Amino acid sequence: MKNNRKTVIVTGAARGIGRGISMELAKAGYTVCAVGTRSAEDENVRAYLAELTSVSPDSFYLSGDISDAADRTRIVEGAFAGLCEVDALVNNAGVAPTVRNDILEMTEESFDRVLDINLRGTFFLTQAIANRMVKQTPADFRRTIVFITSISAVVSSINRGEYCISKAGLSMTAKLFADRLAADGINVYEVRPGIIATDMTAGVMEKYTRLINDGLCPIKRIGQPEDVGRVVHALCDNFLGYSTGEVINVDGGMMIQTL
Repeated sequence: MKNNRKTVIVTGAARGIGRGISMELAKAGYTVCAVGTRSAEDENVRAYLAELTSVSPDSFYLSGDISDAADRTRIVEGAFAGLCEVDALVNNAGVAPTVRNDILEMTEESFDRVLDINLRGTFFLTQAIANRMVKQTPADFRRTIVFITSISAVVSSINRGEYCISKAGLSMTAKLFADRLAADGINVYEVRPGIIATDMTAGVMEKYTRLINDGLCPIKRIGQPEDVGRVVHALCDNFLGYSTGEVINVDGGMMIQTL
């Protein structure tokens, strides 16, 4: 803990779902190490950090690309230097394909880019942080790692197959870390958002709104980043303390199978 506040690293923190998560945790009393690819001097990042520190004054921002090994090392060193100990890690950073292509037209470059960030980078960042978490001072609560995946871990989208593959792989990654870390007092969860209002979905929001109005989701609205943030908050606060390796859908009921 830092100043008797729980500590958390959130990747992809400055916008979209990551912003919703980090702000929810900050308001709940966490000191947040926010990680993103944009420079700390970026106007949007500065505005985000001002909002974050207004409710959690010791929170801070680190710039880095989790797909790059040197950046991962720098992120880990900076996070632990600023937080002292890490009580929770939220793996939210991720990208969609730059161009949505049919899988028969998908390029190797697109495949490599998406998997390098969403899967490989996330895996090895988690590995590095977990290795330090298991050596920390024992706590009277269970520490937490959360992987933000997507309903695309199990739902096919043939025009962004690399994204689906990355999220399916991340789903197994969450299960593996849950199995490995339970004995070390660390619970691991997978959170699968559905259709959430972010930069990633902005270009297809008209389509998604129409589908939801036509019955795609029992809860007839677009999800908000705060919806995901509240679920992550509950997990980090040990409200599911006797569960690990679980998948929590935040999708308006979209994954309910009906006849």
